[in-house]
Parts: sequence; C-alpha cells; structure tokens
Amino acid sequence: MIRAVIRVNGIVQGVGFRPFINKLIQNFNLKGWVKNTSLGVELEVEGEEIYIRSFLEEIINNPPKLAYIEDLQYEFFQDLKYYKGFEIIKSQDKEDKFTFISPDVSICDECLSELFDKENRRYLYPFINCTNCGPRFTIIKDVPYDRDKTTMKEFKMCHKCLSEYLDIEDRRYHAQPNCCSDCGPKVYFIDKNMEKFDKGIEKAIEYLKDGKIIAIKGIGGFHVACDAKNKESLVKLRQRKGRDEKPFALMMKDINTVENYCYLGKEEKNILESYKRPIVLLKKRNNLLDHVSENKWLGVMLPYSPLHYILMQELDVLVMTSGNIHDVPIVYKNEDAINELWDIVDGFLIHERDIHVRCDDSIVKVFEGKEYFIRRSRGYVPFPIRYNSRNKILACGAEQKGSFALSKNGFVF
Repeated sequence: MIRAVIRVNGIVQGVGFRPFINKLIQNFNLKGWVKNTSLGVELEVEGEEIYIRSFLEEIINNPPKLAYIEDLQYEFFQDLKYYKGFEIIKSQDKEDKFTFISPDVSICDECLSELFDKENRRYLYPFINCTNCGPRFTIIKDVPYDRDKTTMKEFKMCHKCLSEYLDIEDRRYHAQPNCCSDCGPKVYFIDKNMEKFDKGIEKAIEYLKDGKIIAIKGIGGFHVACDAKNKESLVKLRQRKGRDEKPFALMMKDINTVENYCYLGKEEKNILESYKRPIVLLKKRNNLLDHVSENKWLGVMLPYSPLHYILMQELDVLVMTSGNIHDVPIVYKNEDAINELWDIVDGFLIHERDIHVRCDDSIVKVFEGKEYFIRRSRGYVPFPIRYNSRNKILACGAEQKGSFALSKNGFVF
C-alpha cells in the first residue's frame, strides 16, 4: 500500500473531470479525495502501487471527451492516511492562478435527444446542458470553476436538478450550469413597443416568418437574424446596418440543408459538425443565395445551442450576423442590445443567463485539407497555443481588428 499525490493541469474543470476520477477510482479499489484548485485538479489516493499506476495510465489515455491534459505530476509516499472512502472535496483557491478554461461547446447528442423528447422534463428547454456540453468560457468569472464563480450563481438548483448534480451515476454530476425550466433562466421576447412576451421563441419564429429582423441572444453575444431566403428582409438589413456588400453569416438547419446550398467536402463536414461549431466558408452551389453573398462563397454554421435548435425547427436558413453597429464589438448585455440595436431590429429574443465574456463566432476555411482560421473565437478560445519561450509578449492586430494574444508560462492565449 502506498499514497500518491497527483496534480493535473490543462482543461480539467467544467468537463466532468472530477466525476470521471470518482468513477474511475472504483475500478482500482483506491481511496482518497479529489478537488479543483486554481492551478487545475489535485487528488490524493491510497492503494496498491500497481493499481495506482494503472489508474494514472487510464487518466492519461482515456480522459473525458472535452478534457485536455497538458501536464500530470505525481509523487509516491510510504506513510498512509488510511482514508475510509473517496470524495470530491471543496475547491481550493491559490494566489497563483493558472488553469485552462474550457471553450464553449455545442449541445451534445444526449441533451439534444432530451430536448425534443416530449416525455423528458427538459422538453424544449433552451438551457439544457450536462458535463459534456454547454457554455463554459462565456459564463466563468473566476477559477476554480464552480457554480458560485459563474453567471449561474443567481439560479438556485431545484430539488430534481440538485439530485442529478449529486448523483455520481448521472451525466449531470457536478455540471455547474445544470438547471431546468423550474429553476433556471427564462427566455422572453420584447417588441418595439417594449411589450414583453413570455413565449419568446414562438414570437421570434413568428417575426422571422413575417420577414422581420430580430436580435437573438446566444452563448457569447447577440446575433441579428432574418430569413435568408427573403430578399426584401436582406435589403432592409443591409440598409439598417450600413452594410452594402459584405456577406452575412448563415445558420442552416442541418447538414442536408447545407448540401442543398453548398458544395461540402469531408473536411468541411467534420468541422461543421464538430462540437466547436464554427462558421465554415463553403463554395455556393448553383449561385443560390446570391442576395446574401455576391461572391462564390457562403459562411455557414449549424445550430450549436439548444435555443438555436428550437428556433430552427420551423426555419431553414437564417442570416445570423454579429449583433453590433458598424465598427463596434458584438453586444452581449441585454440593456446594451436594446439601446444599440434599436434602429436595426424589429424585436429582441432575450434570456436571463448573463454573459460574462463576449465571444463572437469563429470563422474557418479548409485550406490544403486543414482547418485555417479567419477568426479564432467561440469554440476555440481560450484554449492556448504552446509557445516555447518564457518571454512575456503582447501581440495586437492586425490593422484595425480587435484581436490580441498574451503569453504566460510557455503558452499564448
């Protein structure tokens, strides 16, 4: 019998890492504890050395789907503390905070299935999520990643959600944004008369079908949306945004819809359907949607939030351009959206979950068979790039674009 102290750094918070460890412990008959720290995850286990080494190999080789292990360190000790079981203990703050934060990711297949299951208690609830999906970077205020350090702090979990959160066999075990229609954020619609409609998504669909332009609050900020097949709406949107020629990004209902309008290779399809869900530049098929883009390319993304999936059930192709006025960053606060987008849209689809960090859609293209960034944002940031130097750098640009990078501890963010 030995004792091991293990420290793991990387994307190990908000991705179900501690529940993964808690379940894995049972396979190797180990005892001890695990906790989040401001440097990553720390755990201490006791058991047979051969089992602990196998346990370490399993962590490295088969981590949770969304986890990324940058570094794993461990020490063995002969003195034992004789733990009686295994537990997840309260997170710990340290002054020197350095742990990776997970990017925001699209809804997973399990949650998507529940979203449209009439027998499920989260049927058509636009904030359904679990440890494998949902917002991360845009709602986190501080590390360690716990609910009270996110914008979900103000929503107290109901009994059913709390039971899931505490059940090690449930995929919502320690899912920090966990909620349902009884205890979580609500969606509503506001028209130009400032009248509020509780059935917000239904009202938004009605507006879009009528050819109107609306603002939609997403995961990282607001989009301005309209029916992409309605040429009159497009002309109106260009006039209001002062955007005469520049193409608009599109959201299409599913991959079959994309193939109706664009040529789609294997690489593009894989990127479109990945959990990162960027906008992908695709070549137009038969000059369709020329009123959206006068060149031969369309910027296309698939739905990535539960709200988008519900919205797109009755719509085929939407313009989903960044919610901002010319040369100003994307709007992400409710009151700012109403003030700044008032002259552009006919109504607002708003929700109560605050966005802490704005994050626009990523844009990529496939070049020589590989993913090439035009804008690196939602789905990718703040995941860092390794930088083999301890020099501290700040990089800004290019030209008038608001992109920047900072280095720390051998990584560029």
